[in-house]
Amino acid sequence: MPGQIITVDRKKYAVGLFWQPTGAGYVARAYARTLARSVDKKLNLYTEYRAMVGLGSKKLGHRSGMDSAAAAVADAMGEYTSFLAVFAVDKGFYLVAVRNGVILEDKLFDDAQSARAEYFKLSEIPDWGALFAPGAWGMPRSVERNISDVVNRSVRATLRPISRARAGIVSFVLLFAFLIGILWFFRNPINQMIMPQPDVTKISPEVAAEYERQVEEKARELDAQFEIERAPEPEPIVLPYEYLPDMDARARTCYQAIAFLMQPITGWEQKSAECGETHASAVFQRTFGSLNDFYMTATEIMPGSFVQQESDNSLYVRATLPNVAIRASLDERDVETVARDVLTAFQNANMTADVQMVTDTLTNGVDTVQLDIVEVAAESKLNPVQFMHIFSEFGGVYMTRCAWDASRRNWNYEVIIYAK
Repeated sequence: MPGQIITVDRKKYAVGLFWQPTGAGYVARAYARTLARSVDKKLNLYTEYRAMVGLGSKKLGHRSGMDSAAAAVADAMGEYTSFLAVFAVDKGFYLVAVRNGVILEDKLFDDAQSARAEYFKLSEIPDWGALFAPGAWGMPRSVERNISDVVNRSVRATLRPISRARAGIVSFVLLFAFLIGILWFFRNPINQMIMPQPDVTKISPEVAAEYERQVEEKARELDAQFEIERAPEPEPIVLPYEYLPDMDARARTCYQAIAFLMQPITGWEQKSAECGETHASAVFQRTFGSLNDFYMTATEIMPGSFVQQESDNSLYVRATLPNVAIRASLDERDVETVARDVLTAFQNANMTADVQMVTDTLTNGVDTVQLDIVEVAAESKLNPVQFMHIFSEFGGVYMTRCAWDASRRNWNYEVIIYAK
């Protein structure tokens, strides 16, 4: 198998991801971590797209921050809920198959024969909305598309590390390499400082004068070099727990924002909603209504919201969250104690939770700070205001995400706690 990366208009995209539906309301990072452990521990990167997670691996050439080609193609083909496509790319042939909005295949082939065989096998599935293949193949009912014409807008599926601890290790390695480079760059001045200097009292005045002249000349060269190449002072490290939103205000804001978006609209079924760090969003599925009806009603009852058509029968609505009060907050207990006390609090409430201890590393290129964090993922019938009362005895609490599953009528929460 070739490295699962393609280049489109000088930008690299990740392909060959392992895709799996999650269902509404799941915490993507926690689900990706569990899925990677059961499938292949080498899968160390993940992305979230619609109601799916895609797992990638650095062994395949994937890197954090790289966008998913399958998600980009699926966005561009938004008018089709099901399609099968093969594109000729720089390293071979890229095949992507989407069935009822779910990514079935996302793979790069290094030869046409293998790609055609896989295309033939998948094309036997009936009722594809559209078929795309290279014109030279002569595939019936298919048309040829250039991938650069398809992947031509921003992608909402970017790879991120499954484990925050691994990101911290990478930051530490980069910092170590930076320090080695600094020492190598200043090796000559350092050697001059530690090498013994000649005693001018024991040499002739002429030799001493020449030596002093050379030292002054070298000092002027270094001063001129520093004036040109001296690096700017690094920005101070911003500690996230010094600027946390008020816990109760954040819970109320998310609850109100989701209620604002999840309003009944005739002919459209509410599927799910979630509150992120800066925006709240909701997904609606059409039953018998029309797009015009939805837009007209949404303009009246959801003023200021952004509506995007996901497909003929699905709409995505987003609203910006208002600002809440900011405060500094840090739990004074160590991370092990915090994790144990969180589990105890959930047990007292007769609830279950996935509790993980991780370490985040922050750096400005010179200094580093390690943060001990407790990650909590839980499912509950309690609304955000009621649920966050469980954390009333803790400091450094931040609800990063909450989601509402309308069909199951359940809430799903993702909370982090900064420990001392």
